[in-house]
Amino acid sequence: MQSVTRGWTVLVLSAIWLSAFGWAMAGEPTDLVRQTTDQVLKILEDPNLQGAAKQAERQERLHQMANQAFDWPEMAKRALARHWRERTPQQQQEFASLFRDLVERTYMNRLETATQEKQDIQYVGEQLDGSRAAVKTNVLTKRNQQVPIEYRLHQVNGSWKIYDVLVEGISLVNNYRSQFDRIISSSSYNELVQKMKSRQGGDELSGPPERKAR
Repeated sequence: MQSVTRGWTVLVLSAIWLSAFGWAMAGEPTDLVRQTTDQVLKILEDPNLQGAAKQAERQERLHQMANQAFDWPEMAKRALARHWRERTPQQQQEFASLFRDLVERTYMNRLETATQEKQDIQYVGEQLDGSRAAVKTNVLTKRNQQVPIEYRLHQVNGSWKIYDVLVEGISLVNNYRSQFDRIISSSSYNELVQKMKSRQGGDELSGPPERKAR
């Protein structure tokens, strides 16, 4: 969801080096990440979906793509951590929906910005461990700086789904977990829900910080 890119190029690395660390060049998890990003970029760059008048339609299409690629219930469960078990099934369902909306809202502008900056992505490799996988990429910015982004995936009913994204080693899920735990511990779960519903969480309910130019 973060630092989505365009103009994709494949990073050519030594197969011997990759195999030494258990990494493969491509597979179903990489295909999911690649295809999802390609489709997201197609939506963002579609001339028929530009401008404020098309914002709602553009965001709805992005929303549909995100629902296909991301395992929102699993991400919400991991982000809420120990507090998840204390919630009723109805509360868990509500929280998963609020979490999805929060992540999409936080990163929507970043998606637009990343596309405008014409960044490239390089696929470094893929690691499989049973029903789990990691896809490593490098985002090459217009300043020729590399930003490592790793996608964590697992299988859900035979399909690969993303359950976490690490940007420069910072986990999206872990970042939210710290914020959620802090709010619940200092106030209450209901207060956290109200912040998410009001869309006024501000910096307190945001993803990993924006990467500053070096």
